[in-house]
Amino acid sequence: MTDLPRMQHIFASGLVSAVGVSVAYISYTQEPAAAYLFPRIISTVFVVLALWTFGKALLGRTKIGNGLVREAMINIAPGLAVSLIFVFWAAKALGFYTASTIAFFVLLSLYDPAPHGELKSWIKRILITAGFLVVMYGLFARLLNVFTPREIFF
Repeated sequence: MTDLPRMQHIFASGLVSAVGVSVAYISYTQEPAAAYLFPRIISTVFVVLALWTFGKALLGRTKIGNGLVREAMINIAPGLAVSLIFVFWAAKALGFYTASTIAFFVLLSLYDPAPHGELKSWIKRILITAGFLVVMYGLFARLLNVFTPREIFF
């Protein structure tokens, strides 16, 4: 087995760890503290898991597999693009719930294997997206009382 998959795993887990540490730092330095309680809990768990994975990768104690092949990267690229647009622009510009709904619908449409030429599959996607919005709103706005980015919608 080549060393390339191991290096890919080290690089990817190191990058995820760096993002996790950055997000945790941001969540712990923002005010008011009560508004960031949920992000602090999530980011702390994320950092612990990411650093654990990175450590295992450095020590060579992970089941590596074949690494990332071109076909996998092509499949991941649209979802990554939607995620980056959501994080860096849409959540603030459109509001959290509107941007989340649009991003979810786009991702569902991209990755759903149901035929795109049938009305039935589009109705299913719309209903699933509406259910997603209800769960997101109920979870964040009502149950957890988390402050979300607000702009034109919500």
